[in-house]
Amino acid sequence: MKRSIATVCLSGTLDEKLDAAASAGFDGVELFEADLINSPLRPDEVRALADARGLTIDLYQPFRDFEAMPEPDFRRAEAKFDVMEALGAPTMLVCSNVSPHAIDDDALAAAQLLELASRADARGLKIAYEALAWGRHVSEYDHAWRIVERADHPALGTCLDSFHILSRGTSLDTIDAIPGEKIFYLQLADAPFLSMDVLQWSRHYRCFPGQGALDVRGLLARVLAAGYSGPLSLEVFNDVFRQADPCRTAIDAMRSLILLEDEPLPEPAALNGFAFVEIGVDSPEIEDLLRAMGFAHVGPHRSKPVQLFQHGEIRVVLNHGVGEDDPEVVAIAVDSSDPDASAARAEALLAPRVERRRGAGEADLTAVAAPDGTAVFFCGPDWLDDFLPTGEAESDGVPIERIDHITLAQPFEAFDEAGLFYRSVLALEPSASAELAAPDGLVRSRAYAAGDVRVVLNVPALASTRERSELQHVAFATSDALAAARAMRERGVPLLAVPDNYYDDLEARLGIDTAPLRELGVLYDRTPEGELLHFYTARLGGRVFFEVLERRGGYRGYGALNSPVRMAAQTGGERHAEGAGA
Repeated sequence: MKRSIATVCLSGTLDEKLDAAASAGFDGVELFEADLINSPLRPDEVRALADARGLTIDLYQPFRDFEAMPEPDFRRAEAKFDVMEALGAPTMLVCSNVSPHAIDDDALAAAQLLELASRADARGLKIAYEALAWGRHVSEYDHAWRIVERADHPALGTCLDSFHILSRGTSLDTIDAIPGEKIFYLQLADAPFLSMDVLQWSRHYRCFPGQGALDVRGLLARVLAAGYSGPLSLEVFNDVFRQADPCRTAIDAMRSLILLEDEPLPEPAALNGFAFVEIGVDSPEIEDLLRAMGFAHVGPHRSKPVQLFQHGEIRVVLNHGVGEDDPEVVAIAVDSSDPDASAARAEALLAPRVERRRGAGEADLTAVAAPDGTAVFFCGPDWLDDFLPTGEAESDGVPIERIDHITLAQPFEAFDEAGLFYRSVLALEPSASAELAAPDGLVRSRAYAAGDVRVVLNVPALASTRERSELQHVAFATSDALAAARAMRERGVPLLAVPDNYYDDLEARLGIDTAPLRELGVLYDRTPEGELLHFYTARLGGRVFFEVLERRGGYRGYGALNSPVRMAAQTGGERHAEGAGA
């Protein structure tokens, strides 16, 4: 189907918005009136600009506060029809009235819309009537449809907007009764569940389908089943998108439509956990830390300044050639049952490939760039042959087994984009979003998981002067957190100190014996499904640290309740495990 995007979704000038929409592969745009009013380009020039980029102008919007008025403003409408003719826009969106002067009279609204449609029809134009969720008298799509049906004019139809419908929880059953040819336009937007005024929710917190919590997919299925064959158009009001790079936002928008449409996509290959995590370093200190944690130096790469460390099924790649001032997670790799299929799916979902230098005889690995710049590799078993074996053996007695999850800090403007990336490219399912109280402000956190591949994304809840205010970490799974903590402390691993106040509160809340936890600096959480025991190393340089965790029973979370304790301890200073909370 034809894919369209509202210019209000994108930042920049009108010509920049059209460039971004075209470069992302959209077929058309909804032209938001303010974008035209603010542009030095005349309507015919905008049409020429769109034509040159292969874009149609599918909708001109919004026309506000018209119907059910004591004196409808047909002069203003005729002026907008002039603009539409110059733009080549076939349809005008009329929003349900929010004026305090509007009259609660469906017959009057229908009569005035009939006259408007008749005037539009005389010019070869159409009117799409939409119920705003905060409309004064018409706020439900089924009510708007009844008015359209009552007016009964071929140039008058309805516009269905997923946000206005789903935010109010309106039943979708009436969609089945609307003839497909009377659905003139479909606008799609998602949003997180929020308890707030619906107008503010709509104007500031919409997002692209797949980034929020609304059942946009279910609504789309009902509309298509009704016979709608017009554009699938994204209309998203979002403060972050308004300041983000318009080309990246447009690609993110297109990815959301590709995923939503269920067009034939390469099926996601089964993922069997993480193949490795790659950390960019500029000093040997992290190698000493890994050895203290029981890792062995397996070997250097054949042609790159990269070293492989391994413990059981855990593999950590240290890259000395990325020029980072502080250690930073620069790549994650998933163990794919079909790396070629994984790469094909990523390409279909517009994930940019990472160009890599490959020596003779080395594994042909595909990597794509996540929105924050982290490379994501798709690996089979052959990648290990790129490392020359040293014969060094890993240490016994440190019971860590595999990578449980990787937490990545995101730039403020990339959080939702990154979530959709991992959800679509790797077919990871999102958990509920959480807000964590850090010493320097709230942090939003959301996990994405499928089987043993889990990625947690963190971002400041408010834009920060720093690019990223949260840290990165790699979490290793163990079957015995207390034994792992004891072994690491004995081997000199610098563990994060946990304040005694935390354990005092834990005893008061849960009535458990905290002595073994307190001794080793291990944190604790429990849910009806199970328990979590976990502890952290001190930070490596500025950003990276490790976590070790034991999941008991069916515990599926990430210890969010303990995150403020961890973040406060990291901010307030760290000590070695000996004598630190022991």
